[in-house]
Amino acid sequence: MAIPAEPIYKHAVNEARGEARLVIDGVELVLAAEMGRLSAVSSRLQCKSLNDLFMRLSGVEAAATLAGIELLTVKGNALEAITKIKLKHFTACAAAFSTILAHHFEDDEGNVGAVGETA
Repeated sequence: MAIPAEPIYKHAVNEARGEARLVIDGVELVLAAEMGRLSAVSSRLQCKSLNDLFMRLSGVEAAATLAGIELLTVKGNALEAITKIKLKHFTACAAAFSTILAHHFEDDEGNVGAVGETA
């Protein structure tokens, strides 16, 4: 019996910077919850608080999921992913959003080296 090969990813993920990988129907994305990007998602969705934004992104709401993919993608083709997304992908999207949002609630100690890195 052959052991399945690990997927080969094109994009490196900098977890210290709060990035997360998301693959939608073969389209690989790297997401990051940078404040400017979060602000854009929040504005588009008319969120009143960070908690509201978190709940909408992690709650597999269609409009929030598509806005999150479009505006939080730092590597990969977000528009291609959006054209391929199906309901079966929403759980993975919610997990990726939760991962990158959690980065803002963790202790920043130890992430000094990631501050100067760009996408």
